[in-house]
Amino acid sequence: MTISPSQQIERKTLFNVLVEDGLVPADKLAELRQQTQDEAELTSLIIQKDIVPEEDLAKAKSKALGVPYIDLFGKNISQSVLNLIPRELAENYHVVAFEKSDNDVSVALVNPGDFKAIEAIEFIARENKFKLKYFIISNSGFRYSIKQYATLGAEVEEALAGTDDKEERDLDKLLSQEKGMEEVVKSAPVSKMVNVIIKHAVEGNASDIHIEPVENETRVRYRVDGVLHTSLVLPRYVHSAIVARIKVLCNLKLDETRVPQDGRFRTEWEGRIIDYRVSTLPLYNNEKVVMRILDRAAVVLDLEKLGFEGRGLEIMKRVVQKTVGMILLTGPTGSGKSTTLSALLTILNDEAINIITLEDPVEYYIDGINQSQINADVGLSFAAGLRSILRQDPDIIMVGEIRDNETAQLAVQASLTGHLVLSTLHTNDSFGAVPRLIDMNIEPFLITASLTTVVGQRLVRRLCQHCQAEVELPESVQKEVDKLMAGISPEVFKNRLGKDKQDKLTLYEGKGCVRCENSGYKGRILINEILEIDESLKSVIVSNPTIDAIRKAASGQNMLSMAQDGIMKALERKTSLQEVLSATRD
Repeated sequence: MTISPSQQIERKTLFNVLVEDGLVPADKLAELRQQTQDEAELTSLIIQKDIVPEEDLAKAKSKALGVPYIDLFGKNISQSVLNLIPRELAENYHVVAFEKSDNDVSVALVNPGDFKAIEAIEFIARENKFKLKYFIISNSGFRYSIKQYATLGAEVEEALAGTDDKEERDLDKLLSQEKGMEEVVKSAPVSKMVNVIIKHAVEGNASDIHIEPVENETRVRYRVDGVLHTSLVLPRYVHSAIVARIKVLCNLKLDETRVPQDGRFRTEWEGRIIDYRVSTLPLYNNEKVVMRILDRAAVVLDLEKLGFEGRGLEIMKRVVQKTVGMILLTGPTGSGKSTTLSALLTILNDEAINIITLEDPVEYYIDGINQSQINADVGLSFAAGLRSILRQDPDIIMVGEIRDNETAQLAVQASLTGHLVLSTLHTNDSFGAVPRLIDMNIEPFLITASLTTVVGQRLVRRLCQHCQAEVELPESVQKEVDKLMAGISPEVFKNRLGKDKQDKLTLYEGKGCVRCENSGYKGRILINEILEIDESLKSVIVSNPTIDAIRKAASGQNMLSMAQDGIMKALERKTSLQEVLSATRD
C-alpha cells in the first residue's frame, strides 16, 4: 500500500534539510525567519528571492517528507493519462498525473502538504478504483507538464468552434450591425480566445503580446527574453472582435479606431495579480494591439540577481545611502532601466522617507511609494510634474526620463537642494551622459556638484543551465575577446573569477533542450558599466567634457565597460559571447 504525503510523518523540516545540504546558510535562514515564522510563507520567500534553485528546493522537500522526487522535463505524457485529473483541478492544485500501469497511477505534486489537493486526488482515485503513487515535482516541471494538456492553437480552435454557423462566426459583419459591438464583447468564444492568448503568454514568461493584422490573417506574437516568436495565426474575421474585447477590458473607446489609445487592466493568475499595459495603433487595414505584461512577482528587484557584481555592486549599495545628488541610468528602450529603478526604490523604501515618482507610465506599483503618471492631455509633463513634486516635501524623487532642457534643469536643481534624484537618459553608454546634459544647457560646474553616478546597461539572454557546452571561438572573434580582456586589471579579474587571466579560459553556449524550449537561453541578465563621478572626473567635466576624455579618466577607476562586464559574465557561464557582442557592438 502506497502511503500518501498526507499520511507521512515528517522526519525533518524542509529548512533543516536546506541548511544541512548547504543550500541555505544558517545565518541567511535566521534572517528570513525574522521576516516570518510561518513555514509556508518562508518557503514562498525562498522561492521569491530565488535563494535556492527550484529543482534543488523540490529535492529538499522530497528528502524532508520521504516522498520521491520526479523530473518530468522531456517526458511526453499521453492525453489519456493527463486527463485522469481534469485540467482545472490540476492547475488549481498544481498536480499532474504522468504515468499509469494497470490500476497504479503516478501523480506529481508541487506541494505534498496541500491536504485539499490530496483529498481531491484521492476522491478521483476512489471513484475510478486507482492506486496512487505520489511524487514531488518542481514548479518548472509542473508548468512543463501542464502545457501538454492542449496547445495554444488547439484551445483557440476549441473557442472558435463555439459558434459553428459561418454567418454567426462572421464577427466583422456583426461589428457593423446596430448593437453588434456589444454582442461581440459578450461573446463567449471571443472572451475565451482572449483569455487563452493571455494565459499562454503568462505561462510562457512573455513580456509582451503582439496582436496584428497580416494580409488575410491575424498573427499573435509573444516576446520572450527579448525575442519575438509567432505563436498563433488566426482567421482574419476574428481580429476586430479580439481588439474590441481587449478594449472593453481596459475601458477604451470601442468606436474609436482612427487614433491610438492606451489603457491597462488587471487579472489574477495562480494567486498573484498581473497588470497589462495596452496600446492600440491604427494601421492602414485595421488596428494593432500590443500588451505589456507587468508581473511584479516575476520581476527580480535584487541588484545582485539583476546582474550587478563586484565593484559595481559596491558602488550601487554605497550611492543609494546618500541623501542628496543625482543617479542616472542610461541605455536604449528595453535595456531594463525601469526594473533597475524599481530595485533601487525598493531598497530605499522606508516609512520615514517620502519617495515620489513621476513616470510615463507607471509600470510596477510599489507599496509605500507615491507614484504619479504624466498626462500630456492635461499639461502634466515631466517638467510640470517635477515642479509640483518639489512642493510635496519629498526626500527622494524618481523622474522616469529626462527628455528636455527644462526637466534636466529642474532635476539638477532638486539634487542640489537636499534631494536624492533618480532618473534615466537615452544615451548609448554611461560616458555619453555628461555631454548629453551639457547639450541640454546644464553648466558643467552644476553637473559636477549634482551628478554622483551614471549606470549604463543592456539586457542579454541568460544561458540555460541545463544544456551548456564549451565553444571554440573563430580566430577573428578570439582577437576581439583578447582586446577586451586586455583592459581588465588582473585584480578585478581575480576578484570576479577567482583565478588569473593566464589560466585557461572557457566560454560556453546553450545547445537547446526541453527546459529552454531549444533556444539555449532562459531568462535575462544585465550587463552594465558604472561611472562614479570622483574628483578626477569632475576636473575633466569642467575642463574637457568629451566622451573620449571622460572614458580615459574613468580608466583609472578599475571600471569595467559593458562589453568587459559581459565577457566576465560569459566566463561565469551566465550568458554567451554572442549575446554580449550583439548587445555592445555599435
